[in-house]
Amino acid sequence: MSGPTVFALPDDVERAFYEAITEGDADRMMLVWAEDEETLCVHPTGVRLLGILPIRESWRSIFANARLRVQAEPVAHWNGTVIAVHHLTETLFVGSDPNPHGPLYVTHIYVRGPHGWRLASRHASAADDGHQAMAEAVPHTLH
Repeated sequence: MSGPTVFALPDDVERAFYEAITEGDADRMMLVWAEDEETLCVHPTGVRLLGILPIRESWRSIFANARLRVQAEPVAHWNGTVIAVHHLTETLFVGSDPNPHGPLYVTHIYVRGPHGWRLASRHASAADDGHQAMAEAVPHTLH
């Protein structure tokens, strides 16, 4: 009997996360998550899931209903000794539809525990670049 998967780096967890999505494998997906009652997943729909059981069921449902492919682009990574924060932009492809969905802005928070790194929190939301462009166009004065 083998022990739990050990991820040496947050990047290893992230790679396994996206591989599980590509394979549509909920069991493999759950290997990357921290098994803590406060583990959190917020899907782009705004649904907030707290705890490993609701997170597992949500991924099973997602994989049962659609084949996904995700292009993830790193935006910023901060890696500490016991916590890491990764910001990414995701573009989704659903089933055989060649049209991209998104982009999504994603934040992953990883924690290091006795079995290496795990995903403790994922927050994905639809990008609203219209507001970003407007904010960048407006001159700002600091007082």
